[in-house]
Amino acid sequence: MTATDLAPRAPLARTGGALAAYLALSAALSPLAAPHLRRRLARGREDPARWREKLGLPGAARPDGALVWMHAVGLGEVLALRGLIAAMARVRADLSFLVTSSALTSARALAGQMPARTRHQFLPLDLPGPVGRFLAHWRPDLSVWAEQDLWPRTVVATAARGIPLALVNARMDARAFAARARVRGLYGDLYRRFALIAAQDAATAGHLAALGAPQVAVTGTLKAAAPALAVDEDELARLRGLVAGRRVWLAASTHAEDEAVALGAHAALMKRDPRALMILAPRDPGRAVRPALAFTRRSAGEGPGAAVYLADTVGEMGLWYRLAPAALIGGGFGIGGHNPWEAAVLGVAVLHGPGVANFAKDYSDLHANAAARAITGSADLCAALGDPDLPAMAARGRALAAARASDLDALARALCGMVRG
Repeated sequence: MTATDLAPRAPLARTGGALAAYLALSAALSPLAAPHLRRRLARGREDPARWREKLGLPGAARPDGALVWMHAVGLGEVLALRGLIAAMARVRADLSFLVTSSALTSARALAGQMPARTRHQFLPLDLPGPVGRFLAHWRPDLSVWAEQDLWPRTVVATAARGIPLALVNARMDARAFAARARVRGLYGDLYRRFALIAAQDAATAGHLAALGAPQVAVTGTLKAAAPALAVDEDELARLRGLVAGRRVWLAASTHAEDEAVALGAHAALMKRDPRALMILAPRDPGRAVRPALAFTRRSAGEGPGAAVYLADTVGEMGLWYRLAPAALIGGGFGIGGHNPWEAAVLGVAVLHGPGVANFAKDYSDLHANAAARAITGSADLCAALGDPDLPAMAARGRALAAARASDLDALARALCGMVRG
C-alpha cells in the first residue's frame, strides 16, 4: 500500500434506475417508520430511552468544531473503529467523533469502551425524514463507513450535502458479492460517491471493483489494530484474587457448537486438574446457556467458585481476556469464526475451530507467524491447553497485533486530509 493508493478521488453522483427505484420505495415507506419502531420497542428490541434516535431525533448536542461520523453495523465492527479513531486523533487532536450503529448490543457494550471526544448514536432508518433530521443536526465534516453496511438513501443524502465519504475495512466474500451483483448498478452508483475505499484483502478489492468501485486500496483489517478492550481494574484485581492458584482458560464469543467442544475439553482437563476453571462467555449473553458441568453465573452476582464461570454479561470481554492465558475463540465450529485480535492484543493464546471463513485472512496471518492453533475437537482442545508453547504463541500474537496498529497511520492521515474545512 502506498500513499497514492489512499489518495482520495473525485466522487461521481450518478443515480441509475435501480438506485432511483430504491429511493422511491424508501420515500413511500416513510409513514411506517414510527409504528415499526414502536412494535420493536414493545418486543424489547429497541432501547426505551433512545429509540427515537432511529427517527433522526438527536440524543445529544453536536460538539463544536470538526466532526467525523463513523458507522458500523454491530458490536465487533464498532469496536474495531477505536484504533482508527485513536490514529486520527493523533493526526488531528481537534477532531470529535460520532459513531453510529444499528444493533442494540453494540451501544451497550461500547458504553465502557468509548474513546475520548467520541459519542454514540443509533443510525437513523434509511428514510427521507430520519436521514434528513440526522444530517441537519450533526452536520458531519467526514462520513466513514465500515465493512459491508451501506444504506443507499443515507449515502446519497450525505454526498448531496457535500460531505466527503470513505469506506474502510471493507469485507466481501463470494456469497455477499453474488448477492450484490444482482443489483450491480445500485452498488456501483453508491461506491462511486465515495472518495476513498479501503478493503481488508485483495479478494474484497476485486469484488468491489467488479461492482463498480473505481479505485480500491488494500489496507488490511482494522480489527488487528484496535486497542485492547477496556477493563475495570478494581474488578480485575478482585477476580484475580478469587481465581489465584487455579488453571484458568476462556471460551470466548461461543455458540452452542463451540460450547459442546469446550465443555468436553474441560471435563477431560478436570480429570487431571480438578480445580481448573473455564470462563464461558457466550456470543449472545442473553441466550439461555446451562453448562453440563457445575457452574456459577456472573449475571446473578455469583463468583467463579465452580468448574465453569458463565460470563453472561455485556461489555466485560476485556475482563475475561485478562484473566485467562488461553482462549478458544468461538464460531469456529459452526458459523465461520469470530475476531481473534481482541485476544491477541492482550497476549492471550488464540485457539480456534476449523471453520473460520469469516476471518480467513486474519487466522492465516496468525498461523503464518505461529501465533494461533487450530482445534479439531474436545480431545485436541484439552491437549492444546496443556501445550508448553502457549505463552510463546501468545507473545507472537501480541507482537503481530502491535505491528498492525502502526500500519493505521497512513489511512488515518488520508482520512484526516478529507475532513471539510
